[in-house]
Amino acid sequence: MPDETPSATRRARLPLRTPATRPAPAVAPPTPAVPEATGRSMSLEKLNAYYGVTHAIKDVSLRYAANEVTAMIGPSGCGKSTVLRCLNRMHEEIPGARAEGRVTLDDLEIYGAGVDVTSVRRAIGMVFQKPNPFPTMSIFDNVAAGMKLAGIKGGDTKEVVERSLRGAGLWDEVKDRLSQPGIGLSGGQQQRLCIARTIAVQPEVILMDEPCSALDPIATLKVEELITELKRDFTIIIVTHNMQQAARVSDTTAFFYLGELIEHAPTEKLFSKPDNARTEEYVTGKFS
Repeated sequence: MPDETPSATRRARLPLRTPATRPAPAVAPPTPAVPEATGRSMSLEKLNAYYGVTHAIKDVSLRYAANEVTAMIGPSGCGKSTVLRCLNRMHEEIPGARAEGRVTLDDLEIYGAGVDVTSVRRAIGMVFQKPNPFPTMSIFDNVAAGMKLAGIKGGDTKEVVERSLRGAGLWDEVKDRLSQPGIGLSGGQQQRLCIARTIAVQPEVILMDEPCSALDPIATLKVEELITELKRDFTIIIVTHNMQQAARVSDTTAFFYLGELIEHAPTEKLFSKPDNARTEEYVTGKFS
């Protein structure tokens, strides 16, 4: 029986630079073994993002702490999903879109010269608003597909699939029907299947773009409970329109408005005693 804890078999740090630009390893004397950190921190420094001539994100600087849940809230069109896509370089896939500024994973600038974009997206996984299991694949193959798409070879695929499904809180519900289509699961189960597919490649950071917006209250509760469990092994950044959800699952919350970061603070403080008047107006429902 494989260990149920994802960090028990965490892979080594990803080589995010291409071989041509990867620096030679330094030679150092042996040091005592210490437990490896799990999630990694991320930072934005004067991030600006554009859609053509439209300036969508304006000089945003923000730090996402390792192994914490950071919620990004704000009205529709405020830029929070754009920021999320900039974190794993998906923003640049939109025609005419571009980003400027620094985005770092620990001390690695992910927009730097020679950085391998595929490795960045493997290290910084993404869970989308609507569950998107591969419709022609079984439950088992949906999880294994994450490994194949990331180019991970070797290892025991069955073990990884089980460990990932356990990590997503789905194993007991599907263990007797792994060969059945993933699309046949309920909406909440499909979303947890997509989370299992994401954690199968053992990322350092998981991005979630309104992961519960299409789910019923019971399924939403299960995903929220899962987020709390996952932060032990991953850094989680979630975009949500649901302020109650942000209050329930996050350690810190960032409020965005018209492309600007207005306030970032511990969640309890931001919701009970924010520093900015616009934050207070938003969290108290005076505008949305």
